[in-house]
Amino acid sequence: MGWSMSPRMPAELVVEALEMAMERRGYPRGVIHHSDQGSQYTSQLFKERCDRLQVQISMGSVVDCYDNAMAESFFATIECELLDIVQPFKCHVEAETAVFEYIEGFYNTRRRHSRLNHLSPVQFEMTMAG
Repeated sequence: MGWSMSPRMPAELVVEALEMAMERRGYPRGVIHHSDQGSQYTSQLFKERCDRLQVQISMGSVVDCYDNAMAESFFATIECELLDIVQPFKCHVEAETAVFEYIEGFYNTRRRHSRLNHLSPVQFEMTMAG
């Protein structure tokens, strides 16, 4: 997974996340990026980067509330497991550090997921690779 944080939502934010995800996976072929129709994802910058990386863009319809169910589930999880239990962040850097530690230090490496046979994402990927 790629991710990026900013107090604003510029197109560069989603481009950074896309590039992180692609780099981590060794720039695989046949990647499909699914998103809603937010302005970041419909921007020329994002479209050009997807073209350069050979990533196919998939966008749901405006009225389809089930389109981003997986992403929405992740956001609900991080809200319950991190944001609801910490004090308000004093600054953006503090928030970014906490989210980094949650995603990279817990969610991907240790948090078990029922949809992944009760393995963490990293453990699940290792079983699929070997």
